Amino acid sequence: MAIPGNFLSQVTESIDPNISGWTPLLNCTLSRGSNGRNGDGVLTVKSVAAGEMRARTVSSYPVTPGTVYQTFADASGAVVERIGIRWLTAANTEVSITWSTATTVSSTSLHRVGVAGPAPATAVRAQVVLSSTPAGAAVNHFWENVYLGLPIRTVGNLLPFGTESIEIDTSGWAVETNATLSRVSPTVQWPVNYYYGGGGALAVTVVANGNTSARTVDRPVVTAGVEYAAYCYLSPPTTGSTAWLELRFYDATNTQISAIRSTLAPASTGFQRQRASGVAPAGAVSCGMHVGLDGATAGQILRVDQAVIAIAPVIQAGSVLPYADASFEQGVAGWTVTSGVATLARSTPWGAQAVEGSYALAVSSSTATSSTIRSAKFRLPAGTGGLPFRVRFSENVTAGGWSISRGVRWYDDANTDLGVTGNSTAAAPTPGWWSLFRDHTAPAGATQAVVELILTATSTSSVINLDMVALWQALPLMSLLVQEESASIRLTLRELPLDDLIRVYRVTADGSRTLVRGPAGLYDGTGVISTEQVVIDDYEAPLLRPVYYLVEAINATTGAVTSRRQSGSVTIPHADINEVWLKDPSSPQRNLKVVVQKGGAPDWSRPVEQAVHRVAGRKNPVVLSGTRGGLEGELTVWTRSDDERAGLHWLLDTGGIILWQSAPGMGVDDLYVSVGQATEARTEGTAKDPWRSWSLPLTVVDMPTTLGISGSAGRTWQDVLSEFPTWQAVLDTYATWEDVFLDRRIGV
Repeated sequence: MAIPGNFLSQVTESIDPNISGWTPLLNCTLSRGSNGRNGDGVLTVKSVAAGEMRARTVSSYPVTPGTVYQTFADASGAVVERIGIRWLTAANTEVSITWSTATTVSSTSLHRVGVAGPAPATAVRAQVVLSSTPAGAAVNHFWENVYLGLPIRTVGNLLPFGTESIEIDTSGWAVETNATLSRVSPTVQWPVNYYYGGGGALAVTVVANGNTSARTVDRPVVTAGVEYAAYCYLSPPTTGSTAWLELRFYDATNTQISAIRSTLAPASTGFQRQRASGVAPAGAVSCGMHVGLDGATAGQILRVDQAVIAIAPVIQAGSVLPYADASFEQGVAGWTVTSGVATLARSTPWGAQAVEGSYALAVSSSTATSSTIRSAKFRLPAGTGGLPFRVRFSENVTAGGWSISRGVRWYDDANTDLGVTGNSTAAAPTPGWWSLFRDHTAPAGATQAVVELILTATSTSSVINLDMVALWQALPLMSLLVQEESASIRLTLRELPLDDLIRVYRVTADGSRTLVRGPAGLYDGTGVISTEQVVIDDYEAPLLRPVYYLVEAINATTGAVTSRRQSGSVTIPHADINEVWLKDPSSPQRNLKVVVQKGGAPDWSRPVEQAVHRVAGRKNPVVLSGTRGGLEGELTVWTRSDDERAGLHWLLDTGGIILWQSAPGMGVDDLYVSVGQATEARTEGTAKDPWRSWSLPLTVVDMPTTLGISGSAGRTWQDVLSEFPTWQAVLDTYATWEDVFLDRRIGV
């Protein structure tokens, strides 16, 4: 699978099916090996003699001076290695090489090596260079999964790339207490398709016995009342080390006003992702991340990678529980035992018990008795008193047995207890993790709620783990919204089964089914459901014709349909039959409504390839014909303003397939067309008359199946702020605001 954004071809990236993308640079021969992860192939670099050997890409790739580029690869061998970006002038003369630090140790398992840096002022092209230094001849080193391109960063991260990944240097970090900072390259075996894990890591080295800490230099802006989460990968010096991260909030005077600490429960000395989350308090205007060790010994090293501060993850859309109380990444949060002998603790060690994140809430009972545990009290959405709610959580019995009552206790604004609902009891299913839910109706005056679970141990020394707790207003599993201004239908799907595949049909009154388009192409049963709520904007639904939607969830292993949903019917209105829609299936922001001239449709022709053979002595010729082609004709339309004229030019600029939609009864169906040489002519009005007459030669084509709807892929203005130091840098990088939206950079 190609790495997104890679300048290198897939053959060069994966070494499959050959090594044609690579050539020796110094002291080596090249061949193709096997047992790679990004395809079977690996690049085998064999030394000719003792000393450094280098291989490079055959091609060089255009770069912009001053822009930061990143390279990484997965490598294995008997000696340490490094990777570099070789900068070239327009004459292909080497300017310099930006090298990674050499790996700290050698490893015969494939591990990540990487570096990033700005292109020098005189560089116009770049190559990837792979380097290792064996002690003799005929020593092999293996490489695969090679990337060169713009930095791969976490979408939504408030911190810049250099702080997140440590691929450039350590300048995004500063010593807070008793430490020195450096950049190291540990041999980390990241998954082959995990591209956020680079080769570099921040090494926080303890100067003297005691506590040590480091902090991010950047203090990104936050909004009071919004929930944020900070996370990074921590590699402690020992499994007994007290390693931690903190999310700190600051006021306008840069004074710290709160800190939320999350301590790692190490399962190993490898990299383990630790999270801390909390709501920015009143007065908070910025935040920062801090990492450290308590009670450390001089010379010990805490390694840090992939530092992220972002809006907190959503466990369930609309849930009133904050992330800390739902996922237990930093402790038991606001949960308490209100009766019984049960005890609460965060599960340990890291990764032992979790559905989401790395920890769960461990509930232990020494006796076969009942205990009641409650969450903190959370405010409900305004006006939801008397409406249905749903509580859900995941559970895993790891010792003994349990029965569970899934209740919600309700309160009004005066904190008056309005009682508990849903107190029936059922046995906790085993083995493994199970997702349990129950529906409740909030009392009419309820404005706050507490999740209340009565847990009854059926034997002594019982343990149950809880995770992903959520309470939300129960909304329809499917809802439709007709958007007349864009002639589209918004389909919202809720509570989808994660990790299943999804297929979505639009169905017309005659039963005809058409697959609906999404970001990766059609929802045809090959895309994986990664979030429980999906919003689909269908811009290709017909005008003035009722449609409904059929949604199927498919087991990714067996291919069996696990669930089906069917919506009600809706119709897109269309007031003026003289108007038609011209739509770009992949770029709906370009869609445009124009007035059609004369009969509303072209005079169609259907071309055919024919060969006529006239035989001597015969009256009639022999005619050989191919299959007759589809419709071809010329559509004439009006644009009525300068904005419409500019909009039609914008729509036609891409040269891609266009959907032509008109009102039913006009003698033409919705058609996908390719537009030939378009002609724009003035009308007979004055020179200032904005009306234009357009002639659009059309060739009817099939509906495109691989085009996805382009979008920001989760990017927000915060990503723009994190990536660029000034607005001038944004203007220098993008030609249009659409390019900013799509992250489509000049020269890439």
